[in-house]
Amino acid sequence: MELLNIKDIDLENKKVFIRCDFNVPLDEFGNITDDRRIRSALSTIRFCHDHKAAIILATHLGRPKKKFNFKYSVRPIQKRLHTLLQMNIKIAKDVIGEDAKNKVKNLKSGEILLLENLRFEPGEEQNDDEFAKQLADFADVYINNAFGVSHRNHASVSKITKYFSNDNKGAGFLLQKEITFFSQLLTNPARPFTAIVGGSKVSSKLEALKNLLPKVDKLIIGGGMAFTFLKALGEDVGQSIAENDLIPEAKNIMAKAKKLGVQLYLPIDVVVSDKFGDDGETKIVTIQEIPKKWRGLDIGPATVKLFQLALRNSHTILWNGPMGVYEIEKFSRGSFKLAHSVASSFATTVIGGGDTADLIKRVNLDEDMTFISTGGGASLELIEGKILPGVEALIKK
Repeated sequence: MELLNIKDIDLENKKVFIRCDFNVPLDEFGNITDDRRIRSALSTIRFCHDHKAAIILATHLGRPKKKFNFKYSVRPIQKRLHTLLQMNIKIAKDVIGEDAKNKVKNLKSGEILLLENLRFEPGEEQNDDEFAKQLADFADVYINNAFGVSHRNHASVSKITKYFSNDNKGAGFLLQKEITFFSQLLTNPARPFTAIVGGSKVSSKLEALKNLLPKVDKLIIGGGMAFTFLKALGEDVGQSIAENDLIPEAKNIMAKAKKLGVQLYLPIDVVVSDKFGDDGETKIVTIQEIPKKWRGLDIGPATVKLFQLALRNSHTILWNGPMGVYEIEKFSRGSFKLAHSVASSFATTVIGGGDTADLIKRVNLDEDMTFISTGGGASLELIEGKILPGVEALIKK
């Protein structure tokens, strides 16, 4: 899949609209706690600046209710961009209002303007044509650098592209990198190729599992979703999360894995608790010994060793989804130990964004992974074999 490239566009003295994904976590005082998404966009912004463009940055932040809310203002992002770029960053008080229009009109080459939170406008999430046109009217060139939202049919990601010719739209460096990495991963991986799939529910990863099966050599299933597979094998999983309606699908996946010669690994022991939270009693039991009123919330030490052995000769490792409720310390050991094993391997290691990227950051292993995606939902849809709405309009025909 080849995308229209920012490098092929004449940017000089043009107004360039860059859709970014600066949806960063904030603490209770409005301070940014992780600026990885901002840093990942800097190369695209600098490229446009070096080519004498007037730059309009647009992003969403959080989930405001389609109206202005100071809590979700992009002002913290403006400050962080100023610190990282060492440049003056202008900010608009609105998205398509008079202030934004005036500041865009007066924006000169080499200057940077950050629009207010796109989701303050109802038209953004509604993929509204009129809103998309008003955004498009700001600029001569459109660049999508927001991989994390490219799976969403939103106005600034999808609808806006129809107002720009192929000569005046393209993918920023981050979007190019994400799409290239996942395309190569799923079409020509170094083998053996092992996928680790976790998270709470089979339903959210079902299509990904189906698409991965013909591509991988080994499949490791952990997290809450493993209990549906264990129940399909006849195990009593107590109060552990299990989707009974998906037991036939779990059986089909296991049967297909066997037919394809894919080695499939499931937990053999778990950390169970009599309560969901950090105040319950916990113990480690084998899968066959889960008490009826208890629930599994992390993989156990024997499972960690089993999964580590499975990873040992892998040349490519894709990880999407944690092994347990890692946000609670006593249910985090399985995910964290596996993270260290993945990081210390000699394989190409790809982290599928979202919760998995968060847990990797918690154990300070960011620098030890080959690639960490900036989009959990978007990377999952790529793994499912889908073409993202924000990418489709940028594919070279």
